[in-house]
Amino acid sequence: MIRARFVLAYSGFRLQAALEVPSQGVTALFGPSGCGKSTLLRCVAGLERSASGFLQVNAETWQDDTQQIFLPTHRRLLGFVFQEPSLFAHLDVRRNLLFGYARTPAAQRKISWDRAVDLLDVGSLLHRMPDGLSGGERQRVAIARAVLAAPRLLLMDEPLAALDAQRKREILPFLERLQQELSIPVLYVSHQADEVSRLANHLVLLRDGQVVASGPLTQMLARLDLPTAEDEDAGVVIESRVAGHDERYHLVRLEFPGGHIFVGREAVAIGQPVRLRIQARDVSVALSEHHDSSILNRIPATIVELASASNPANAMIRLEAGGTTLLARITHRSVEQLQLTTGSKVWAQIKAVAVLQ
Repeated sequence: MIRARFVLAYSGFRLQAALEVPSQGVTALFGPSGCGKSTLLRCVAGLERSASGFLQVNAETWQDDTQQIFLPTHRRLLGFVFQEPSLFAHLDVRRNLLFGYARTPAAQRKISWDRAVDLLDVGSLLHRMPDGLSGGERQRVAIARAVLAAPRLLLMDEPLAALDAQRKREILPFLERLQQELSIPVLYVSHQADEVSRLANHLVLLRDGQVVASGPLTQMLARLDLPTAEDEDAGVVIESRVAGHDERYHLVRLEFPGGHIFVGREAVAIGQPVRLRIQARDVSVALSEHHDSSILNRIPATIVELASASNPANAMIRLEAGGTTLLARITHRSVEQLQLTTGSKVWAQIKAVAVLQ
């Protein structure tokens, strides 16, 4: 486990945050700009010294002000990836990568040189200089350099924020591969719901310098009592598997507990896991199964919770479908006309073209 507690005061802002998160997978520190995400990450790195702090990583204490323990940053065995890659401009890519790798004893290395180069697809860049790389290439090199240094903990502070949409789409698959294959725990700062939904296993929600809630990503996104439910892009994440292909219509059938869904995407192998993100605005509710609609994804579900949305015209509905949770955003008028209440049996309708992956 990673356990942390920090208190840090600035003029007009106060960080007072405590958290306990798994020491495996990706933990996202999520919230709006200015909520304290990056400050919390810098405290973990030892770049900010809080007035009262505690940090323990896998039972190893890095900071405990009550015991006058404070490991400086260079002794914390961290990898840090910033918004800007911060590569050594006078070194080519190979020597940038060797900077941490060559200083790490072979027995302590968590990934081989060849595997890191392959995972981040930087083999063709090894002899190039940083100023000749694109933004996405520079960031891939920065991530490879960080993991080659065998960190106990990898910190990523909005690593995609400086990239345009195309470069961001290019690098996200590499981050997914790292998440799936490496045993290095990651603290990932972002205010972008799409990044968090694709990469994170655990979510820490921050507001005004405090931790509002913390828990597994799928559970957190399904809660209607958290600020995430008020966002325009509120929705859930579902872990599914490829069950078949519809070659005629270029669709893939994905199965999950409680149902299945057809989505338009490139062909993937049968049995391959796929993470779905279904936004509440793309889910409608019907009292019966309609066969005369363009919406082909229909899942029987039960309403387990209703709440008001940030827009006074709308309501948020939490649905359970055989162990899978969905959110739907509909108008209060629809709720009244359909006489929807907790316990109502309904059909959740989801457009195939609206599902994000």
